[in-house]
Amino acid sequence: MAGGWKGSDRKSRLPSGWSKIRARILARDPICKICGVRPSAFCDHIVAKADDHSDTGLQGLCGPCHDQKSAREGAAAAKAKGRPTRQRPGESHPGIL
Repeated sequence: MAGGWKGSDRKSRLPSGWSKIRARILARDPICKICGVRPSAFCDHIVAKADDHSDTGLQGLCGPCHDQKSAREGAAAAKAKGRPTRQRPGESHPGIL
């Protein structure tokens, strides 16, 4: 992830044996589960915010696929929050009461 852990609370929600779990998943999935081409470098939670740390809830991903997946999940979360847009609301015409 390009931004690292900045703004994320994911690291605090990881189990104490995370490094062993991560190593096991990367050994199980040496090739990215999305593209099937590049070597896995990230242990990814298949369902965002699910905190499923079981072997079936995790997958090995390469950097580019992990970044794209994380960006999609982040955009979906932002959209669900209903963040305000950067556009100002339209102003009424001064001749209309």
